[in-house]
Amino acid sequence: MPAPHPPEYRRRAVELARLREKPIAGTAKDLGISESCLRGWVKKAEVDEGLREGVTSDERAELGRLRRELRIKEMEIEILKRASAYFARDNVLPN
Repeated sequence: MPAPHPPEYRRRAVELARLREKPIAGTAKDLGISESCLRGWVKKAEVDEGLREGVTSDERAELGRLRRELRIKEMEIEILKRASAYFARDNVLPN
């Protein structure tokens, strides 16, 4: 997998694509990236700027963080359930 392009490079590529001096395919070829890659960058920029419906980059990062937190909390709850069952068994069963 090739290394990701820096954010400034992406911003400039989106600006060039928006100028519409050339078709997106031509602009992408000049920049040495695929047409679908440039179209994706343009779409993502439009979502982030509120010009298009979708999940912004900030919202996507927050969703990822919240999902990780939820996964940790669920594991903690499972551990506590098992611990309480273990200790309840020791207290209920006769010796």
